[in-house]
Amino acid sequence: MKKRFVLGLSVLALGVLGACGTSSDEASEEKIIKVASQTTPMTDVVKVAAEAVEDGWEIQLVQVNDNIQYNELLNNDEVDANFAQHEPYMQMYNEEKDANLVALDKIYNAKVGFYSKEYTDINDIPEGTKVALPNDVSNEGRALAILAEEGLITLKEGVGVNGTLKDVTENPKNFEWLSVDLLNLAEAYDEPNVSLVYNYPTYIAKIGLKPADALFLEKTIDDRFAISLVAREDNQDSEKIAVLRRAMTSDKVREFLENDHSDTLLPAF
Repeated sequence: MKKRFVLGLSVLALGVLGACGTSSDEASEEKIIKVASQTTPMTDVVKVAAEAVEDGWEIQLVQVNDNIQYNELLNNDEVDANFAQHEPYMQMYNEEKDANLVALDKIYNAKVGFYSKEYTDINDIPEGTKVALPNDVSNEGRALAILAEEGLITLKEGVGVNGTLKDVTENPKNFEWLSVDLLNLAEAYDEPNVSLVYNYPTYIAKIGLKPADALFLEKTIDDRFAISLVAREDNQDSEKIAVLRRAMTSDKVREFLENDHSDTLLPAF
């Protein structure tokens, strides 16, 4: 059967998954692999993997509009896998929902860091200014570790990327902390008295910025934060997931990452 890519319905935060396009041959339904994702470039990677999938199989993208539904759909057996998050974020979901999601292949590391509307030199950042951080624990810890790496704060010894605001032992510039949902962090860039905003390339792009515009980027890459393909414990060894993994780690996907997104990410496989 000819390889085909079918785009699923967009799923709203409070909506339900409707009937998606399927093959005219009902027997082919078992050869369709449903993958939930949220935004570019993750959705684009799924589309490229669909072009690389083995003959007789289809990869169907189920696109959602928040950072909740892709895990809910997977946990509820409505999709076969998702591609939208790093492992620490997935583990946080597992703990909160008593779920059994499993991170499989690491696909790419996003170039993350801090952006400043007013300052081009780290030494000019004023005392008492606001610093916008993601409000989920997994990304907050990563952001604080980057600030510590730049010498702007000191964290409790040994916490690394698992630190929280309670682990800040020294704050010489007396930063005020502004905790914001990851999807809304870009808007904090224009907020009064906010001098530093943490963000991912995907989200900062909506206000016209890219990693090259960051005041400083993460220097020490931790592969635990690589955007990864995620499945469930009960289906991770299935034929569907084996086929999907081969497509997601294909030469075609690597070439796409290297040729189209080298300014925002680094391949992790």
